[in-house]
Amino acid sequence: MNYGHPLKFGVFITPGSTAPGEPVALAQRAEAFGYDLVTFQDHPYQPRFLDTWTLLSWVAGRTERIHLAANVLNVPLRDPAVLARSAASLDLLSGGRLDLALGAGAFWDAIEAMGGRKLSPGQAVEALEEAIDVVRGVLDAGEPGPLRHLGEHYRIPAAQRGPLPAHRIPLWLGGYKPRMLRLTGRKADGWLPTLSAFKPGEFAAANKIIDEAALAAGREPAEIRRLVNITPDRTVDELLPLVLEDGVGTFIVMTDDAATLERFAAEIAPALREAVARELPEAPTAVFRTTAVRAKRRTGISYDTVPASLAEAAVEPGDLDYARVRSTYMRGGAPGLVLRASSTAEVVDALAFVREHPGVPFAVRSGGHGISGRSTNDGGLVLSLAALNTIEVLDTERRLIRVGAGARWTDVADALLPYGWALSSGDYGGVGVGGLATAAGVGWLARKHGLTIDHLRAVEVVLADGSVVRASEEENPDLFWAVRGAGANFGVVTSFDFEVDEVGDVGWGQFVVGADDPADLLVRWGAAVEAAPRDLTANLIMGRPRPGQPGYAQIMAMVDSSDPQTIIDQLTPVASVGPLYQQNVVLTPYAGVMANVAEGYHQGQGEPVARSGLIEHLTPEFAAAAAELIASGAIHWFQIRAVGGAVADVPEDATAYAHRSANFSIVVMGSSRRRVDPLWDALAAHFDGLYLSFETDLRPERVADAFPPRTLERLRELKHRYDPQNLFRDNFNIEVGTR
Repeated sequence: MNYGHPLKFGVFITPGSTAPGEPVALAQRAEAFGYDLVTFQDHPYQPRFLDTWTLLSWVAGRTERIHLAANVLNVPLRDPAVLARSAASLDLLSGGRLDLALGAGAFWDAIEAMGGRKLSPGQAVEALEEAIDVVRGVLDAGEPGPLRHLGEHYRIPAAQRGPLPAHRIPLWLGGYKPRMLRLTGRKADGWLPTLSAFKPGEFAAANKIIDEAALAAGREPAEIRRLVNITPDRTVDELLPLVLEDGVGTFIVMTDDAATLERFAAEIAPALREAVARELPEAPTAVFRTTAVRAKRRTGISYDTVPASLAEAAVEPGDLDYARVRSTYMRGGAPGLVLRASSTAEVVDALAFVREHPGVPFAVRSGGHGISGRSTNDGGLVLSLAALNTIEVLDTERRLIRVGAGARWTDVADALLPYGWALSSGDYGGVGVGGLATAAGVGWLARKHGLTIDHLRAVEVVLADGSVVRASEEENPDLFWAVRGAGANFGVVTSFDFEVDEVGDVGWGQFVVGADDPADLLVRWGAAVEAAPRDLTANLIMGRPRPGQPGYAQIMAMVDSSDPQTIIDQLTPVASVGPLYQQNVVLTPYAGVMANVAEGYHQGQGEPVARSGLIEHLTPEFAAAAAELIASGAIHWFQIRAVGGAVADVPEDATAYAHRSANFSIVVMGSSRRRVDPLWDALAAHFDGLYLSFETDLRPERVADAFPPRTLERLRELKHRYDPQNLFRDNFNIEVGTR
C-alpha cells in the first residue's frame, strides 16, 4: 500500500578519513544534483572513519538546503540526553535540516572495546526504546521542568530540556528483526533498512509487522515514513513496486561515486516520480499530524475544518512550534489553535473560521510581546499576524510608508534609518506594530512628534464579516477614527500607512538617581519634564524598596537633537532631581535605541497584573500616594512615561484616544490582584483616563476609564455597525450599542 508520503531521494556516503574533504564535497554535489537527504554511516570504532556527528555538523555549515542524518547513529556509544541536545543545536544552526536515525547497535565486541556495554539483542532493543523516550523528552523543550527518566538502561535524574529545535526532528529506526519492527511501529517516525538484506517477500512482511504494532499502539501506520537504502543500479521497474505496494517514500542511494549519483538524479529519480504520478494520480496525503499530536487537541475547536490556506502553518498544542507561540511576553497561554496568516486573504479565511466558533475565546496577535497579555488565551483561537511584516516606502517626498501589522518597531526603525526618518513608536523595539498602532503609541519622541496614531494616514482592515476595507480621513472616516485608539474592537488591521518624521541622530541618556524620598523625587522630576522643551521625552522607573539599601530611580530620556550642547542642556534638569549615582549619554540614531530587543520566543507564565492611569501633573498629593504604593512591596515596578507636548496639540475628539491633556502615563506591574487592586484603586481620584496597552484589569469599568463618555458612546454606535455580533470581544470589549 502507499502511505501518501511525497517521494524523496537521498545519498549514503562513507565517512572516510583518508581524504576528509571528499565526503563533504560529495554531500555538496548531492545537494547540487537535487537530492533531499545526505546520510553517513556511524561506526565510531572504525579506525579510518571520521566521527559522524562532527561530519554532519561540518556538512551542515557547507550546504544550504539538503537534510542531514546518520545511517544510523550507534546509540550504545552515544548518550541519549546529550545526543538530543546536540541534535536540537544542530537543527537550529542548520535551519531545520537535521533528521535522527537511530540503531540499537551491532558489532558488540567493538562497542565494548570503546567503553560501551555489551547487550543481548533483547536488551539492545529495550535500551533503544528508553533512549527514544529520553531523546524525545529532551527535545520537547516546551514541557515544564527538567526530564526525569529512571529506567533499566538509562537513569536521567534531571536533564535540562531544549533548546527547542527549528523543526520537529523525525526519529527513524534502522532494524530488521521483529522486536525492532514492533518498536518502530510503536514509537518511530520512520523505518530505515537496507533493501539488499531482504529476501523476496520479507520486506512486505516486515512492513506488516510495523503496521500492526502501530495500530495496536493507537497510531496510524501512515505516520511512519518508509525509507530504504538501495544500490545505484536499481531500475525504475524495480523501485516502482516498492512505492506502490510497500509504501516506500524515500530511496537512499549507496555510493561514493559522484558520477553515479549524478546519473541516478538525472535519469532514475525523475522517471520514478513520473511513474508514481501516473500510477497514483490521486495519491492520499500522509497524516499531517500524528496521533500523539491530535490527542492534545482542545474541545470546542473543529480542527479538521481549518481552511486549507492556513492548515499547514497552523499550530496545535501538540506541535513543536506550540512552545514558540503559546504565550506572550508576560502572560502564560494555552490556546487551542494558533492560526498564522501570511496575507490579507488568509486573515479573511481565519475570521471565517473564527465565526464558526462563536463560543470559543479569540485573540489577535501582531508581531510583538504584548504587556496586557490579551493576545493569548486558554483553549481558544489566536490569529497571529507575525508573517505580515513587510515595510515599504510609498512616497519619499511625503515620507509615506506602509507597514504590515506583524512587523516589529525595531525593524521599522532600521528600515527608516537610511532615509534619516523615524516614527515615535513605544520604548521597546520588540513591540509589534499592530497592537501599538491601534491603541496610541507612547514613545520616545512623543512630546516632539506626538503619538504613533497621530502619524497614521490610512489602514487596511478586515472586518468581522470578512470584508476588506480601507479607512482614512476620506474613506470610512468613522472607522479610521475608531481604529486610532480602539482598533482591537473593530477588525484586524493588516497594514498601516504612516507619514513619518525627519529625525537625525538623537541624544539618549540613562541615569540612576537617589530616591530616598520618592514623593519629593516624583514632584521635582514631573516639574522638570513639564518645563523641558518638546525635544525631550523622558521615562522614570522605580522598584520596590530593598531592606538596608538606598532607594533609587532609573531615568531614561531622549532629546530629538544632534547638537551635543543642546542634549546636555535638556538632559541636565531631569537628571538633577536627585543624587546622581550613574549616567550614560550617547549620540545615536533612533534605530540604535530601538535595537533593545531580546530575540527568541516569549515564555511568559501566569497572569500579569498591570495597571495604567493618565494624569496631568505629578502633584504632591499624588506623589505621596504613589510613594505609599511603592513602599507597600505589592508591585514589582512603578513607571512614569512622559506624554504631553505635541500629543496635546491634537483635539480630544480627533481620535478614539481622547485623553490628550495628560502629561504623564503611569504604569505599575505586580503579581497579585488581591494586593495590587486596593492600593491602585485608592489612586483612582488622581487619574483622568488610562492607556489600554498597559492595562490587564478586565473589570467593565476599565473601558469607561479608557474612553470619555462621548467617545465611548460613539464607539458603541460604531461597534453596532462594524461588529454587531461582537466577534472582537476579548480585548477590553466595547459593548455593542443600541440604536
